[in-house]
Amino acid sequence: MQAEQDAIPHDDPVALFDEWLGEAMETEPNDPNAMALATATPAGRPSLRMVLLKEHGPDGFVFYTNAQSRKGEEIRANPRAALLFHWKSLGRQVRIEGPLEEVGGEMADAYFASRHPDSRLGSAASDQSRPLDSRATYLARVEALREAHPDGEVPRPPHWTGFRLFPERIEFWISREHRLHERRLFERSGAAWTSSLLYP
Repeated sequence: MQAEQDAIPHDDPVALFDEWLGEAMETEPNDPNAMALATATPAGRPSLRMVLLKEHGPDGFVFYTNAQSRKGEEIRANPRAALLFHWKSLGRQVRIEGPLEEVGGEMADAYFASRHPDSRLGSAASDQSRPLDSRATYLARVEALREAHPDGEVPRPPHWTGFRLFPERIEFWISREHRLHERRLFERSGAAWTSSLLYP
């Protein structure tokens, strides 16, 4: 049992996340960088959705969205969030919590420009989270933008941006037989991390 007890290293959670994400890239059939993003209003009303991790490192985990969407408005009103990665193929989960900050305009521009032209059109045409009378209306807006920008160079809308979550807590979970799961929690204090095992 000793090998099982020590399966989650206790030193560097960011390096461990890199390792686990790399393994998920090899085993997950779709979007290994998909993560559940939980936000809440200042009054504590939560909401949850799937987004894609686009960049990560010791300074945080970055995703992009429409800042006028429900999640964008909640982030700006209450800039804290939680992330959850679930890699079923590996029997692993990672939970991350911390404050959020908006990325700079140049960084958002660079990522928006790297997207497929149709993805840029779709984002620019969407009033994300707002009521829509019919899908035809949305598709007509996409086509109008396509005609206005036949070269595909759609400018980034000012409300389309990125957010970086600065990790304060990272929890790693491994599935075990008979639900004798393994959990290790890392908590940041300044630049240092401490870790402890949790009961499953």
